[in-house]
Amino acid sequence: MDAIDRQILDRLRTNARMPVSEIARRVGLSGAPVSRRIERLETNGVIQGYVALVSEAVVGDLDAFTEIRLTGGTDTKEIEEIARQVPEVQQYYTIAGDPDALVRFRVRNVEHLQQVVNAIRRTGIVEGTKTLIVMSAWDRTRTPPP
Repeated sequence: MDAIDRQILDRLRTNARMPVSEIARRVGLSGAPVSRRIERLETNGVIQGYVALVSEAVVGDLDAFTEIRLTGGTDTKEIEEIARQVPEVQQYYTIAGDPDALVRFRVRNVEHLQQVVNAIRRTGIVEGTKTLIVMSAWDRTRTPPP
């Protein structure tokens, strides 16, 4: 990957539907080389897919983060197995220090959140949790183009 590939990725992160011709103009190349570069980035797994950014405020969903402390001797890979089985889990991170993992949930409401967190607690590998509900958010990669 070179500097031009990174510029292309920056454009796609901002707007994955940006026409190749516009990306080419912004990075100083013609369309054909930009198309080849995008295809190569997809083939090599740098670009793993494209998504629609949904306004959770409009849809009415709630985002929350839960810190998870695992019981002693638990392999952090076990949290991935649990995360894959719980559809409300959007992302999880194993992290250094205390806690062991950080999980992001998307749920319908607080009651739904409580059910999901309780289910995670009942797995037998969780020693403790701390849940934070998102009040508002800004994300550089999820901000629609002006």
